[in-house]
Amino acid sequence: MTNLTLRQLRYFEALALHRHFGRAADACAISQPALSLQIKELEEDLGLPLFERSSRQIRLTPFGEDMAERARNVLRGVEEIGEMARMAQSGLVGRLRLGVIPTIAPYLLPNLLRRLKTDFPDLTLHVRETMTATLIEELRQGRIDTAIVALPVSEPTFEEMPLLSENFVLVRPKSEGDTPVPAPENLERERLLLLEEGHCFRDQALSFCGMPTARAHEGLDGSSLSTLVQMVGAGLGVTLIPEMAVPVETPSAEVTVARFKGVEPNRKIGMIWRKSSPLAPQLQRIGYSVQTSAASSIRFVTTS
Repeated sequence: MTNLTLRQLRYFEALALHRHFGRAADACAISQPALSLQIKELEEDLGLPLFERSSRQIRLTPFGEDMAERARNVLRGVEEIGEMARMAQSGLVGRLRLGVIPTIAPYLLPNLLRRLKTDFPDLTLHVRETMTATLIEELRQGRIDTAIVALPVSEPTFEEMPLLSENFVLVRPKSEGDTPVPAPENLERERLLLLEEGHCFRDQALSFCGMPTARAHEGLDGSSLSTLVQMVGAGLGVTLIPEMAVPVETPSAEVTVARFKGVEPNRKIGMIWRKSSPLAPQLQRIGYSVQTSAASSIRFVTTS
């Protein structure tokens, strides 16, 4: 025993994640037979099966479950050694894996990518856009280096860097532009359109309106803010969107944008990374670039 290699651990981790030889092989950029051979050799070296195989699915054995966590820790440690080397260099260079939630990515990234190219010309950015829960898990496992999300995430192993606070605005059909802005608790009667389950922005909108999730209108969910705005333009209801989305989403729709009276709904946006990450000083520098880019993305004029 034990001739384990990092390559085998990476292949094992991929199969443990995808539970499918074909998808795991694609993720590792190798052929399925090559992946199967490496997993077989790994099991032979260990003297124990790692997976239960059937015609329908693949499951980790109890030993495989224990090994999966340890393999992730080993691979994360190897990644952090690379990060330490990058940190020791004179500037921030090499690859940075950045996660961004969908209600931020389309509106922040154009300005941010230009800013980062200027501030960190030797940085190669890999962007991953997905929902908060997925980003948290991928950050925990070392699959990404940092993420831009709505705060707080309340994960004890993460560092949180607040960047800015952003208000939400009300989007209504253009024909309603001259009518008073309804109180938050009355939005349910206006047919409030929401993002589908899983988006933190959905939960924030429901909280502002005092609506429990169970009372959200069925069949009025959208997969993106763009879809919601177009639904409003078609007269199906009203919605909330963050300020930075206004200049991108509203010009092409028959809608009007208004601010709420009194206390406005808002969210706090920030960056998160693992407290153990050796890249923490560089990530703080990137955070300042994000802050500047975000501030320039939320300037617009509303009508009410």
